[in-house]
Amino acid sequence: MTGYGKAEIVSCQRKYLIEIRTLNSKQADLNIKIPNTLKEREPEIRNELITQLQRGKIELYITLEGVNDELITQFNETAIVNYYRQLTHIAEKNNIPLPVDILHSIIRIPDALKPECQEVDEYELQILFDGIAQAIRQVNNFRQQEGMSLMEDILTRIHLIESYLTEIEKFESQRMDNIKNRLRQSLTEYVGENIIDQNRFEQELIYYLEKMDITEEKVRLRNHCLYFVATINEGDMVGKKLGFIAQEIGREINTVGSKANHAEMQQIVIRMKDELEKIKEQLLNIL
Repeated sequence: MTGYGKAEIVSCQRKYLIEIRTLNSKQADLNIKIPNTLKEREPEIRNELITQLQRGKIELYITLEGVNDELITQFNETAIVNYYRQLTHIAEKNNIPLPVDILHSIIRIPDALKPECQEVDEYELQILFDGIAQAIRQVNNFRQQEGMSLMEDILTRIHLIESYLTEIEKFESQRMDNIKNRLRQSLTEYVGENIIDQNRFEQELIYYLEKMDITEEKVRLRNHCLYFVATINEGDMVGKKLGFIAQEIGREINTVGSKANHAEMQQIVIRMKDELEKIKEQLLNIL
C-alpha cells in the first residue's frame, strides 16, 4: 500500500532528515539511502522496516545536515596532506606544473572534510531509531486511511456480486422451460412426435436438467461472499486469505456461466466477473 512518513531529529550537532515512501508490491522491496556513518547499522534499519511495514516497495532516505557548520565540520588534515604529497610527486615525475589553487581543489575531495562527531554511539542510534519509528507510524496511518477506502470499495463490489446472483435467479424458471422446449422440439424434428417414449424422455430430461442446475453453485457463492465480508472485518494481515476466497468466488461464477445456457444470465455473469477482477486488483494493496 502507498504511504509517506517524515521525521527530523537532532543529535551531536547533527540533524537527520528521515523520509519513508511505500508503494504497492507483493514482496518487501527495500531501497535505502543513508549517510556513510550509518552503513554499519543498515542491517538493523532494514530489519526494523520489514518488521513494521511487512511488504511493499519501501524507500528510506536519511539525510545528514549540520546544525552549525562551524561546529560540525573540520578539515581532515591527514587526508589533505597525503593528497598534496601524491599530487606533487606525480607532477614532478611527469614534469607537470601544479596549479596555484591546488589546495582549493584538494579540499573539494569528499575525504578532505569530516564531521566533528564521526562515530554514531548507542544513544544517538536510539534517537535515530525513534525518528524512523515516528516516520513509520505516519506511513501506517496513511496506509490505514487508504485501507478504509479500499475496504468500502471492495465490500461494495462484493454486495454487487450478491445482487447480481439475485438477478440470475429471476431467469432460472424461464431457462429451464426454454431447455425443455428446445430439447422436445429437436427430438420431434429428428425422430417424430409419435415415436417419442414420453416416460423415457422425462427421465432423460430430469437427468439433463440436474446437470444444468446451479443451486449448489449459488449456495457456495453466497457462502463465499459472506465469508469474504467476515474475513475483511477480522483485522490485520488478511490479504492472502481474501485472495484465496476471491479465487473460490471466481470458480463458482465460472461454473454458473458455463451452465447458464441463457443470454441474459451470461450477461450478468460477465458483470460479476468484471466486479471480481476489480476486487482482485484491490486485494494486491492489502497486507
